[in-house]
Amino acid sequence: MSNKKRVLILCTGNSARSQMAEGLLRETAGEKFEVESAGIAPSSVRPEAIEAMGEIGIDISGHRSKSVEEFNGQRFDYIITVCDNAKESCPVFPGKAVRIHRKFEDPPGETEGDHASRMAVFRNVRDEISEWLRSFINKNPDL
Repeated sequence: MSNKKRVLILCTGNSARSQMAEGLLRETAGEKFEVESAGIAPSSVRPEAIEAMGEIGIDISGHRSKSVEEFNGQRFDYIITVCDNAKESCPVFPGKAVRIHRKFEDPPGETEGDHASRMAVFRNVRDEISEWLRSFINKNPDL
């Protein structure tokens, strides 16, 4: 049996923020955490999220958007919500999961601005999530 802490990262569509957070946490602390991500209303992984993560050497191209319902009845040590909608709509999970909320900007949709301007926002969100996750890991050295 693994000693890894189980983490579920939630957002609305499981298309960008939670997907990037899943990839980042696996990359930076995969030996400590078993990481999943899901959405309240899943859609598909955004190509810009895949591109932004690829720029820092993390491949999330094999990820898929998952519904939070796929994880019903499972136990997690941490449930991290990365948008207000997920925080408000988060279902109850068994056990005593620590719930953590940190809102990150919702990257622009496909029709909002040109590719370069959208990518700038995705990179910024990626970097903010990365910094926050490093802080989370450092504040919990006993994990």
